[in-house]
Amino acid sequence: MTAYVCPRCRVHAPADALTWCCPQCRGPWDLEFAGAPVSLESLASRVNSLWRYEEVLPLATETPQVTLGEGRTPLVPLTDTVSAKLDFLMPTLSFKDRGAVMLAELARRLAPRRVLADSSGNAGTAIAAYCARAGLDCTVFVPEATSPKKLEQIRAHGALLNLVPGDREATARAARAAADEPGTFYASHVYNPHFLHGTKTYVYELWEDLGGVLPDTLVVPVGNGTLLLGAALAIEELYGHGLVDTRPALVAVQAEAVSPLAEAFHAGADALLAPAPVHPTLAEGIAIPNPPRAAQILRAVRATGGTFLTVTEDQLHAAQVDLARRGLFVESTGVACWAAVRATPQRPGLTVVPLCGAGAKTGLSSGRE
Repeated sequence: MTAYVCPRCRVHAPADALTWCCPQCRGPWDLEFAGAPVSLESLASRVNSLWRYEEVLPLATETPQVTLGEGRTPLVPLTDTVSAKLDFLMPTLSFKDRGAVMLAELARRLAPRRVLADSSGNAGTAIAAYCARAGLDCTVFVPEATSPKKLEQIRAHGALLNLVPGDREATARAARAAADEPGTFYASHVYNPHFLHGTKTYVYELWEDLGGVLPDTLVVPVGNGTLLLGAALAIEELYGHGLVDTRPALVAVQAEAVSPLAEAFHAGADALLAPAPVHPTLAEGIAIPNPPRAAQILRAVRATGGTFLTVTEDQLHAAQVDLARRGLFVESTGVACWAAVRATPQRPGLTVVPLCGAGAKTGLSSGRE
């Protein structure tokens, strides 16, 4: 059995409840779940989706029914020491499918009156698509300035759109208020830890593709930190099960325009110093001024000997153009890690960056904002 637990208050709740946050502090849940080691040799004959890592996925104890064949994205070299994992080749064209399939499978089992999500675009698209696959009604809250292409994609999957005036934080507040309505499953990629157990498959795929080892450095974009925290989960599981000998460094990347975590990290703080002012940025998907899991993100980076890097708008634009010239058309948020790697001295060994979203979602940026 699995259970939700608040990492701050130690309050518990059953994982089959619709309680979306800790009732005491209103913070996000963690999941009490102990998986078993994955056998590398057994993977060759398994289903070609995220569910292939069944030993470490909390919903795989029963036969999962929701999938779009997500996962198993290619790893391609960019330089002699840097490779890119092409997560923009997921079914909805972003890495958010890794967590969305978990939330949709959980919602299918709970059979709520409706599923609700909030997003700057990609998470909402993924939740809408997987809810459509599961036959669930879905409402997605998004900022009114969200890319029209992302809005069109969400609508195409049959979800109801709720356009919220203001920034990403205003959207999150509106969604959290609606999440308290009876019969609502809040498919939050931030508050529900099943999402993190989906994103951890990013690292399991690297481990599989590299023959049972991990890269020396994982560079990860961070807004709400769902990919980074999933990566941290996988690293600890693989290391704890004796399947890797060392832990890779986690290097987190934020846009200079909205970088509260980088500021806290370099100040030596254990939590945010203050919510960040929101400035326009090409990296809209990671422009999160007050991430609820900030303390967990900072701990995870420090535990691996990693660091935080920030990138400018000019660096984001240049990185998007550079990748496009290499045949990889990636949205402007998704190029943040490559922008950071290009601008900093290389770490020893193999570095992997994720290319998280397809350029077709936003188009080519126009340079300085």
